[in-house]
Amino acid sequence: MKKSANLISRLIMLSLVVMIAMGGATSCKSKKKLAREKAEAEYQAKVAQAKKDLTAMLNDETNWSLPEKQERLKTIKANNIDDQEVKDLIVKVEARLKDEERQVEEERLKRKEQEMTDQQRRKYSVIVYTLADIAKAKNYDDANRQIEGALNLYATPDVPVLIIISKKDGYYDYDRPTTISKFMNYLKDSKEFKYDIEMAKYNDDGKITELELIKK
Repeated sequence: MKKSANLISRLIMLSLVVMIAMGGATSCKSKKKLAREKAEAEYQAKVAQAKKDLTAMLNDETNWSLPEKQERLKTIKANNIDDQEVKDLIVKVEARLKDEERQVEEERLKRKEQEMTDQQRRKYSVIVYTLADIAKAKNYDDANRQIEGALNLYATPDVPVLIIISKKDGYYDYDRPTTISKFMNYLKDSKEFKYDIEMAKYNDDGKITELELIKK
């Protein structure tokens, strides 16, 4: 009887061990399955979000700045999403952002050029005012006083003055060269100043060494 009881006990124990082992294996398989399902869900979420963001950038439906768009695109590419639609959208968005970058750079250069032009106009405004005042002088004495004061802007009374009478396709046609003193006396006699400042050169003392005008 004892032998039979022991045998039965051993069989029961063996069955329990097998059941526990099978339960553990089943539990392990369930955890792996859950992990795979979680990973797949996260991947699909990334794919969906990538498509959404790429489409929004392509259609200009975001309020992101260019650097923010570039950073988002960089992140999407780093995810290495193996989805053809995402890959196609990445190519299109890259091309669009390059166009935007080029436009931003062009606008920056235009603003810089405009700022330089504005600074140049302000810098040259003194020259314009002094020459215009000579032409508008009430009489010769007044004009001579204006000339005497205006010459202080120049290195010498013989500073060359070049006058552009026409320009086309980058080529300039000049009038006969003169000097600043002669030109000022011409303004005194003609009583009109119809020129814009094209260019002025200065020495280290801030005095004008060359003047280029263009007829309006």
